[in-house]
Amino acid sequence: MIESDFENRIVSTTFTGEDSEIESSLRPHRMEDYIGQNKAKENLKIYIEAAKKRGESLDHCLLYGPPGLGKTTLAGIIANEMGVNLRITSGPAIEKPGDLASLITNLQPGDVLFIDEIHRLSRAVEEVLYPAMEDYAVDIIIGKGPSARSIRLDLPRFTLIGATTRAGQISAPLRDRFGVLARLELYQPEELRDIVLRSAGILGIPIEPEGAMEIAKRSRGTPRIVNRLLKRVRDFAEVKGDGMITREIADLALQAQEIDYLGLDAIDRRMLESIIGNFGGGPVGLETLAATIGEEAITLEDVYEPYLLQIGFLSRTPRGRMVTPNAYRHLGLNPDPEQPAQMRFEE
Repeated sequence: MIESDFENRIVSTTFTGEDSEIESSLRPHRMEDYIGQNKAKENLKIYIEAAKKRGESLDHCLLYGPPGLGKTTLAGIIANEMGVNLRITSGPAIEKPGDLASLITNLQPGDVLFIDEIHRLSRAVEEVLYPAMEDYAVDIIIGKGPSARSIRLDLPRFTLIGATTRAGQISAPLRDRFGVLARLELYQPEELRDIVLRSAGILGIPIEPEGAMEIAKRSRGTPRIVNRLLKRVRDFAEVKGDGMITREIADLALQAQEIDYLGLDAIDRRMLESIIGNFGGGPVGLETLAATIGEEAITLEDVYEPYLLQIGFLSRTPRGRMVTPNAYRHLGLNPDPEQPAQMRFEE
């Protein structure tokens, strides 16, 4: 089934238990060790240095962009650079206002509170967060009914770092309370190659620069995927080679897992072929497409589409999604719009 394939696909940006093991050992702890995201990194360096000179906590930060690009890592680096503690939670884990109140009242001066998937906070929790971010105070309701009363507790100055893959779903009042907004972009192959070489050095994996670049080119611009692929390619190097990851070994390993030279896997190709075969290349609505391939619309929008849009294989129009001629050619299909869809598949 497609759903089980999706859960196990190696090029998925979804965080897994394996990633927890990999990222904990490979995660950089200093800004100079953090590869890529130069624009966001240089700005954050200035904000951090200025805050330290003034002896203040850093302004609240919102990190947004596709999953797997290092938002959690960057939050940890900010805390390390500021010399303070880091508390990590997520939007879905904070179910009630009291959950948030207990978190922020236990913070020390200058501490960093990192909330992943902050767009999934409930409106009631957001209402508690507003005065905490703006006035460094929290209002607690004691009692119920007519006898209920509100007590305001002062909080130490802290830094909230929110991370989201869907910045458009964050309410305007919450977004306006962040002093620093940083968008994380998909990585270039050269940056991912440097990440592969760094990770291989930490893990003690022999690798040639050409082998590192081959892995980087197929990693869909995402460090989480590049580190995952490195471990899989290492297995092939040890069994099919002499332990050294060369370009040939990397190509063999990734072909065996149906990951082509652009990083598309079998599920990506099936999605594109479905649009071509069932809808003549589009346009097709997101909900219709999701039902056709057995996925949720939000999964298509968050997981499948960003990379296909970036490489120019998919386009969004007011009428729906369309496959581009580049995608036809990549799949070995004829993009001639004059022919019926079923005739565009080359023999």
